[in-house]
Amino acid sequence: MKAAVVNEFNQKLEIQSVPVPELEHGEILVKIKACGVCHTDLHAAHGDWPVKPKLPLIPGHEGVGVVEEVGEGVTSVKVGDHVGIPWLYSACGECEYCLTGRETLCPDQLNAGYSIDGAYAEYCKAPANYVVKIPEHLDFAEISPIFCAGVTTYKALKVSDAKPGQWVAIYGIGGLGHVALQYAKAMGLNVIAVDISDEKLELATSLGADLTVNGLKVDPVEEIKNKVGGVEAAISVAVTKKAFEQAYGSVKRGGTLVVVGLPNDELPIPIFDTVLNGVTVKGSIVGTRKDLQESIEFAAQGKVRTNIELQPLDSINEVLERMENGKINGRVVLTMP
Repeated sequence: MKAAVVNEFNQKLEIQSVPVPELEHGEILVKIKACGVCHTDLHAAHGDWPVKPKLPLIPGHEGVGVVEEVGEGVTSVKVGDHVGIPWLYSACGECEYCLTGRETLCPDQLNAGYSIDGAYAEYCKAPANYVVKIPEHLDFAEISPIFCAGVTTYKALKVSDAKPGQWVAIYGIGGLGHVALQYAKAMGLNVIAVDISDEKLELATSLGADLTVNGLKVDPVEEIKNKVGGVEAAISVAVTKKAFEQAYGSVKRGGTLVVVGLPNDELPIPIFDTVLNGVTVKGSIVGTRKDLQESIEFAAQGKVRTNIELQPLDSINEVLERMENGKINGRVVLTMP
């Protein structure tokens, strides 16, 4: 099968012919139809984070397609089902986190396209118990980004504890931010979109943002405090330290900053202001299988729709270069041969 492979960090991915994965007990083989390109894939290819991915590596954790084969012991899915393979490739199922519905904190989890091969390929295998089914009327390419960008921002909004009618700020209107905005609106929240690109802010307006702020032209903290007195929650999906600092500053007393994006940097938290203003800072990492089912349902009802650009698998290096330079408006989705 054809696959895009990271053989060395900070080198271009190589389009190679590799063996189709062989199934073990409880696994399925998925013929991949589409796979979204996430900023995490760029970090994986560069080896940016303290925990390095395996090498060689086939990235991709938004892979969707059709079940082609099922292994021994599989009862939850069948050949022909439409499924997606998310970041949470598998977890142990037995630790305190798995047993209390917090499987994304499992210390023994595997992550698709990072610790195990993902879906930048014609085929990808996965544990049947950790794939999530897709309603058959949904387009593969459009639903693909929901498997990371969608569920990640949906979960971040859930843990923010923001209530309908309150204000939230989304910092970074890219692959994650443009769906975060839609989930927030569907939840009844008032949304401020913050970015440094007018093009992305135009997209935010078209998707229902109540206010937009260009961080290159004005100070987002001052603008938000002047307009609405601060937000109940700020969701930072941008990958710059400055965006996180501004997101923190825009939160009102008693509000919450939810940290989602992963810049290779530190986030200094002002202790005095945090204590005095009762600000909560939370980290939110993707979502559970249940969160993913819920986020897909929003899309199935037409309340959330991804802004996608289709590109062939062979173009992955050009796509990653554009991503690194902030030249993607929405999400690029790779289509397989």
